[in-house]
Amino acid sequence: MTFYKSFLISLIVLLILGLTFMAGYILHDQLSSAKNFPVLNESYQILTTHGLNEIPTPPALEYGMIRGMLQSYDDPFTVFVEPAQQELQTDSLQGSFGGIGVRIEKDDRGKWRIYPFPDGPAAQAGIQQAAYLLAIDQLQLNSDTNLDKIQAALRGPVGSKVSISISEVSSLVPAIFTLRRAEIQLPSATWRSPPDNRQIGILEVNLIASNTAKELERGFLELQNSGAKEFILDLRNNPGGLLESAIEISRLFLKDGVIMQQQYRGKEIETFRVDHPGKLSDIPLIVLINQNSASAAEIIAGALQAHHRAKLVGTPSFGKNTIQLVFDLPGGAALHVTSAKWWIPGNDLPQNGQGLQPDVLINKESDNGSDPVLKSAVQMFANK
Repeated sequence: MTFYKSFLISLIVLLILGLTFMAGYILHDQLSSAKNFPVLNESYQILTTHGLNEIPTPPALEYGMIRGMLQSYDDPFTVFVEPAQQELQTDSLQGSFGGIGVRIEKDDRGKWRIYPFPDGPAAQAGIQQAAYLLAIDQLQLNSDTNLDKIQAALRGPVGSKVSISISEVSSLVPAIFTLRRAEIQLPSATWRSPPDNRQIGILEVNLIASNTAKELERGFLELQNSGAKEFILDLRNNPGGLLESAIEISRLFLKDGVIMQQQYRGKEIETFRVDHPGKLSDIPLIVLINQNSASAAEIIAGALQAHHRAKLVGTPSFGKNTIQLVFDLPGGAALHVTSAKWWIPGNDLPQNGQGLQPDVLINKESDNGSDPVLKSAVQMFANK
């Protein structure tokens, strides 16, 4: 009995010592963090003690602190993205999402209306066009509700359920629909031919997403089957997207050579090449750019220009030669951090603030409803 009593006392002493050590370590860690930001810590205490207004609750307070930190960091492309916006951006880059298949608009009276897509879950449930959207699960909507927040609330894993409260235009009585989310496609590319010229195929890319290269291949085949022999790749108003997809698209149009190089801080230069001729490397091609063609879109345009694969037509591009890594934060927010620079051998541009220079400069982008840049590209094929 004496042995067990002694052992028990020793165990209790060890536990107390262990807990004391842990508490001291945590306290030291907290004090060290406070010492790193003494002005912030004291300002928070003053505000808490003497401020008339209530202190913002987390996460709003944290979000404000992060934005202040990034403002001091002074990099326009290192940004904090709140959960709703981050979810929508992720969906766009993935090319699909789980949703109920509706378009959302605010009317002149500040009321939110939904317009179901054909064959989507909302349409299949019998929800009428322009119905008033009143609530999504526990989220009650009003004129001040952010659109991103509404869209994020409607989205979720494919197969999951969401309840929405609506009222039809002809009725003031709310109705609740519980819908099962389905996969909704977000095409990043569209294609067409001018009505009067089936020999021209226009491939318009609005975002460089994970499925863009496959969409371009599909668009090319459909246009080719309809008689198109010469093609225009329209990258105007394209803010960029995924680096890997930009490389994949460039390889689609090139036969060989270096596409681009990149370098992270303290790392070796990484080179991306074309290993074999791409499926579309032989088609006649012109590329359209403007001041809103940025980042991954500039990689594609710059590589095609550097290899003399296609002429650029339009206005100088945005000029963004940096790469951002996306770090997920608790609660669904994200931090986009500038982590590397990229460049195209044989093409010194773009640089931040100075974009790609077009081979054919067209200053006007619209003229009484027409498209001078597109017209110029079509004319270039006609003059060959």
